[in-house]
Amino acid sequence: MRHFIRSAAVAIAMAAASTISISAAMAADISGAGATFPYPIYAKWADAYKKETGIGLNYQSIGSGGGIKQIKAKTVTFGASDAPLKGEELEGTGLAQFPMVMGGIVPVVNLEGVKPGELVLDGPTLADIFLGKITSWDDAAIKKLNPDVKLPSQAIAVVHRSDGSGTTFNFTYYLGDVSADWKEKVGVDKAVEWPVGIGAKGNEGVANNVAQTGGAIGYVEYAYAKQNKLTYTDLVNKEGKKVEPTAAAFSAAAANADWSSQPGYGVILANQPGAESWPMTAATWILVYKKPDDAAATTEALKFFAWSYAKGDDMAAGLDYVPMPDAVVKSVEGMWGKDIVDGNGKPLYSGM
Repeated sequence: MRHFIRSAAVAIAMAAASTISISAAMAADISGAGATFPYPIYAKWADAYKKETGIGLNYQSIGSGGGIKQIKAKTVTFGASDAPLKGEELEGTGLAQFPMVMGGIVPVVNLEGVKPGELVLDGPTLADIFLGKITSWDDAAIKKLNPDVKLPSQAIAVVHRSDGSGTTFNFTYYLGDVSADWKEKVGVDKAVEWPVGIGAKGNEGVANNVAQTGGAIGYVEYAYAKQNKLTYTDLVNKEGKKVEPTAAAFSAAAANADWSSQPGYGVILANQPGAESWPMTAATWILVYKKPDDAAATTEALKFFAWSYAKGDDMAAGLDYVPMPDAVVKSVEGMWGKDIVDGNGKPLYSGM
């Protein structure tokens, strides 16, 4: 996997309606909205792209559900979602979908004296916490996994997303895969009826709430945990191995993914096999119209995405995201060249 340069330039602890607003004195600024999961890297790419091209990006970090609504309403040039649309929905709406980058979702906790990576959880225990079956940090199930950690007799304060969220989709997909009880009682979706806990908007909101609440546990994209200096936990993966959330572990989970197996490259990476695999790995997708009303705006967006694929890997890894494999990028750009066209059927993308 390619090597990356870490950057601390991205502001992450922002309000849920975070917006990248990198404006240029040009009419060609690109508009998008959606997932908070990739917000840190989209902000980093946007800053570098503006410096190189003068083209700005306005991205509203409002959650995957909001991004899907906005692209369907045609109020933005592209939508962004961590929950891929299924083939029939893509076909029915005339949208093209492609993955931009991958990362990891991590449990984060606020426990005095516990350092990042010191606590380990497994899937069934995590599910029972979010089901409200485990309510104290010194519960026997947590103690069994952490015999050398001093666990407080403290109530667990669950923090979850309140908005429609692709991060929630991937989190609940994982819990449903490891817990029949979760799958039956709560299910898998961008928004669910949470059995317990308090809601917060965006990865930003969850990160902030966990940081401010003693005894809290939540789930966020890894970049938010690192940038906000939150205590993340390790996890026991499908092979029964304890793993840390790292770019290598996220890459291991994605190593055997068959991206062509699903319409719109909609592959779910949760709970993948492999001794090194992080069990809550996820991709994030872009949605654009195949025949957009504003062909010029979509052309500019595709140029930005192509630039990000070609020049954004080091920036992605610096924030602990995993770039898409070269073969997937080649396939995606080939799809752009034949499927995304103007009113006369002329392709909008012809390469960088």
